[in-house]
Amino acid sequence: MSEQPIQILLVEDNPGDAFLVSHALEQRPATVLHQVSHGREALDFLKQAAQLPDLMLLDLNLPQIDGYEVLRQVKADPDLMHIPVIVLSTSGAEQDILRCYRLQANCYLTKPLNLQDSATLMLALEQFWLVGAALPRLPGTSGSKTQC
Repeated sequence: MSEQPIQILLVEDNPGDAFLVSHALEQRPATVLHQVSHGREALDFLKQAAQLPDLMLLDLNLPQIDGYEVLRQVKADPDLMHIPVIVLSTSGAEQDILRCYRLQANCYLTKPLNLQDSATLMLALEQFWLVGAALPRLPGTSGSKTQC
């Protein structure tokens, strides 16, 4: 039985940051990346998706609905709350980090300022979340399990 690809939802309005993530993940054939550029699109995607993502990468500074509100709504919804949400933000401010963890973010990462550090961060993210971590696979998700 073949393993289903890991579905990732990237919520990022900055084309450069979105490129860095997509470029890092394109080398992983067992990954399908869905990208939206603002909070309203993210919530609409989650409500309408035939298959929920296994993991969400979420920027905070988004148009229409910010990342905090997306995170709050995802973690308040019994059908979505199992999705691990990794916040990727340019802010390293303690109040932003604390706010995200209070809203039940699974991880908070500060975006690096250069290409090399971005590649290193994406490799570490991939190794932990896509290789090492067991992701929850409930009905409406891709149905396979990442093994350590």
